[in-house]
Amino acid sequence: MAAQTAIPCTMMRGGTSRGPYFLANDLPRDPVLRDEVLLAAMGSGNAQQIDGIGGGTTLSSKVAIVSVSRHPDADVDYLFAQVSVTERIVDCSPSCGNMLAGVAPFAIESGLVTAEEGETLVRVHNINTDSFIEVVVQTPNGKVEYDGDTSINGVEGTAAPVVLNFLDVAGTKTGHLLPTGNLRDVFDGVEVSCVDAAMPMVLIPASSLGKSGWESKAELDSDRELLARIESIRRQASLKMGLGDATGKVLPKVSLMAPPQHGGTISSRYFVPTDCHAAHAVTGAICVSTAAMLPGTIAYDLADRPVGEPILIGVEHPSGKIDIVLDLAETDQGLQVNRAGLIRTARKLFRGELYIPSRIWSYAQAKAS
Repeated sequence: MAAQTAIPCTMMRGGTSRGPYFLANDLPRDPVLRDEVLLAAMGSGNAQQIDGIGGGTTLSSKVAIVSVSRHPDADVDYLFAQVSVTERIVDCSPSCGNMLAGVAPFAIESGLVTAEEGETLVRVHNINTDSFIEVVVQTPNGKVEYDGDTSINGVEGTAAPVVLNFLDVAGTKTGHLLPTGNLRDVFDGVEVSCVDAAMPMVLIPASSLGKSGWESKAELDSDRELLARIESIRRQASLKMGLGDATGKVLPKVSLMAPPQHGGTISSRYFVPTDCHAAHAVTGAICVSTAAMLPGTIAYDLADRPVGEPILIGVEHPSGKIDIVLDLAETDQGLQVNRAGLIRTARKLFRGELYIPSRIWSYAQAKAS
């Protein structure tokens, strides 16, 4: 019997997500073989992911792959993989801003970036969206600090802050802030806004689907008729946004929008895409925030916008609120998003070796050939 293959791995919580972080050199270069390894690592194909390290939810079946960047404007490259829980599917089309919170600490501790005294700026190139993020990590005495007093909704306790500044977020995936060319479109008789800012999204007023927009995740997930209507709209919107057939894919994402209820700017129920997020994706919150400042969109009409500078947008979600700071400018071409920033936290859970059954390598090699 051949021995299992050991792969170095660090398990981390990044924001409100969790998953393994790998160095790209420790995984197969061939994408097909790599994906087979990730499916085995997470235990996908079983709702409990009992034969892997996945947590049985979309928020805990995520992977970050990190390497020294080949781009002159970045320190490290970050490839995100959403690994399906029940199906053998790996989707590298979206990004994940929550898992991003762990990328810079992981890169520093893996020797890809040299820590500075006090805090360290790490320039990250997100391969999924060909975008750039400046990440600031606390590094007293030249070491990553995980303990601190910063709290984020959706995570118990406190930790050291990780500052994420997303650059040039407009049209990240489609090349256009408004991928359809319209502020509003109609699908299945429902008026929506299709916006691409850090994440391509379909923004739907909750009231149009008979909801308040303040429901819990459990309430929304149990409404099968609602989920079917959302999926129908999402698939039609995807085609018009230039993203192709969305069947079996996680892009575009969907948000049910409503006025704020707890002192924020706007309420959002973010779908990932077949169920409601327990909190809210970072990139999705940037898109919602941008739309809330864009006259004519669904979000603009529902938002209680802030006055003055900086522009701080509070996106309410099932677990609380996520705050986004926007740097906007009006140009002849319309609204320009120079930068979108927020604070997340991260925690290293364990570092060691992840074992992959030898049969996976043989099967994957045969599949790749």
